[in-house]
Amino acid sequence: MDLRFTDEELKFRDKLRHFFQTEIPEKIREKVSAGESLSKEEMVTSQRILNAAGLAVPHWPIEWGGKDWTPIQRYIFTEEVLYNAVPLPLQFNCFMVGPVIATFGNQKQKERFLKRAANLDDWWCQGFSEPGAGSDLASLTTRAVREGDYYIVNGQKTWTTLGQYADWIFCLVRTDPNVKKQAGISFILIDMKTPGITIRPIITIDGRHEVNEIFFSDVKVPAENLVGEENKGWSYAKFLLANERSGIARLGLTKERVSRIKRIAKTVPYHQKTMWENTGFRERLSWLEIELKALEITQMRVLSKQVAGDKAPDPASSILKIKGSELQQASTELLLELAGPLSLAGSDAAALPDGVDWARGVPGLYMNTRKVSIYGGSNEIQHNVIAKAILGM
Repeated sequence: MDLRFTDEELKFRDKLRHFFQTEIPEKIREKVSAGESLSKEEMVTSQRILNAAGLAVPHWPIEWGGKDWTPIQRYIFTEEVLYNAVPLPLQFNCFMVGPVIATFGNQKQKERFLKRAANLDDWWCQGFSEPGAGSDLASLTTRAVREGDYYIVNGQKTWTTLGQYADWIFCLVRTDPNVKKQAGISFILIDMKTPGITIRPIITIDGRHEVNEIFFSDVKVPAENLVGEENKGWSYAKFLLANERSGIARLGLTKERVSRIKRIAKTVPYHQKTMWENTGFRERLSWLEIELKALEITQMRVLSKQVAGDKAPDPASSILKIKGSELQQASTELLLELAGPLSLAGSDAAALPDGVDWARGVPGLYMNTRKVSIYGGSNEIQHNVIAKAILGM
């Protein structure tokens, strides 16, 4: 098994890298690298540049903007996006609702929603988690009752990321309360301008408005917005979550951050020298790079099975998820160590000495990265998967 890229794959990588570095505005990439929040306009700008070049949804069916790429090419694309600090195409549009509509939606829904989702003409958000129904998602209680040509939706969703920008929300709703909980769930698309929808911000510990609560009070949704069959939504949700977890290790992101750490460490004073010359710091950075290389080799092994035609779910993806999220967190810990007391200045640029603006976003980045070991299936759950599927316990 050869885990190296071929010459053609390396050319493919270099072409993508050149495009990202020359076509995506440098200001946007600098903000991504620094862990700063992008505005809605910046995210739309970036995705439309990608979409115009046919790079927003390469994993979709070709007729809706996809590319006939190999698994290796798809992997290279995602890692180069992250390594070059390019904003990923909006997750909710491109990796969640888009593939669900393309696979399970009817022709009218595909024609209505897919091209607009790829170009970010419509901004989608996710309505899955509820108070009391997060890890146990099948316990959700938001109801959708059929009345003629409409569903009447009542309930609440929470942790709705970037819902403040959304035009549409894709929701799991309970349409049959009289069967076992997974069997009575449907997947429905709701226009956020519909009367009866209230959105309330949740301000996270890093001071950002990223997530929200959404309340539905007698919201009238056309029945034609049901995706697939009624009460089959749990199957569609599992398909969606499998797409969400793909590439969740985000090796390219951690590689880019390691490069940034090296640059910064050479400028941060430490006892008449710099942090780059601090042996203890260099040891921790070396450990991170070694672990990152080991994870990359594991990722290539998983990809080699896909290239060979093995379509069976690989439990090694749980290893990728666990280790990938741990290394993302470890990289932000090193950045926070470099920032030191400067991190206490927070977002107050006036409190920072000249040349250390990079420290402004570090505390928020550190705190925000705590969540990566939870979403996409918590690391505790992934340990159980490994114990059962790999170790046979």
